[in-house]
Amino acid sequence: MNSRQRFLETMRYGIPDRVPYFEEGIREEVVEAWKGQGLSCGEDLARMFSTDLREEIDPDLEPRPKPDVWPETEVELGAFSAHLDPDDPGRLPVEWRHKVRSWRDRDHLLMLRVHRGFFLSLGVYGWDRFSHVMLRTVDRPRYIREFMRVQGEFAARMAERILQDVEVDAAIFSEPIGGNTGPLISPAMYEDFVLRSYEPLLGVLQRYGVTYRVFRTFANARRLIPSILKWGFNALWACEVFIESMDYQDLRREFGRDLRLIGGIDLDALRQGKEAIRHEVEDKVPPLLADGGYIPLADGRIREDVPLEHYIYYRQLLERVTHKP
Repeated sequence: MNSRQRFLETMRYGIPDRVPYFEEGIREEVVEAWKGQGLSCGEDLARMFSTDLREEIDPDLEPRPKPDVWPETEVELGAFSAHLDPDDPGRLPVEWRHKVRSWRDRDHLLMLRVHRGFFLSLGVYGWDRFSHVMLRTVDRPRYIREFMRVQGEFAARMAERILQDVEVDAAIFSEPIGGNTGPLISPAMYEDFVLRSYEPLLGVLQRYGVTYRVFRTFANARRLIPSILKWGFNALWACEVFIESMDYQDLRREFGRDLRLIGGIDLDALRQGKEAIRHEVEDKVPPLLADGGYIPLADGRIREDVPLEHYIYYRQLLERVTHKP
């Protein structure tokens, strides 16, 4: 099987030739740090381990140009819509037509980022705007609802523009919505403000046959899972979580096969050493693989504080644990 077939077979609870292996997104500064720990300058990490090729289409979903002042009334939202032009050619990745041609006969996984989630859609990049938005959810919910509707319509038109050109294997909804104690708005508010605004976008994905809708969240979003399942999401990719709150074995017991899982391996174990890595991988991965619909992966980007020796041990152990005799 190639990388694309392997992913799709896993997501449909089939029998892939092996589990997909994703690389965690190792930045250049980590590679530089590892060179001081013995990594050869000419050594490609992807060649050291079995790795499935994965690519994400990342259109520019920011307002263009970014407004000096964010809209404060429903009337101002009309003018704000001019900053959300899906036909702006600058929103597509560079060399778009060349990329589209190259994807027609691809054998790797291709995912599309379709939405930035609640807070980023409302322009929250710092504390002042965050506190402002949180107050508006209470004293002006109609304004928040309309703001998210405008962003949802834009995201739907942007996704349709892309899907007219290329077939993708999954859609990613990014959602940095909470902290370790839970989401920063209630499930009822999340359904009202956010999931309802996704209706046009979910309709586009359905029309273009995008079966797998991935909720890629950060921290502890557990209380939102029943809501996202109700609205047609079918995969969770939890990043940088408080592992006890988002333990994948617990989630599988609670939500069953309705929720496919990507990730779930505690990144802290890779920092702590081989015994912690062995315990994390051997205890967690085999039962999840036995249930199917699971892709094992560390729950965040690898940082410089993960030694090269630990990462090599983790990848080699993962291959041993998941190997089919």
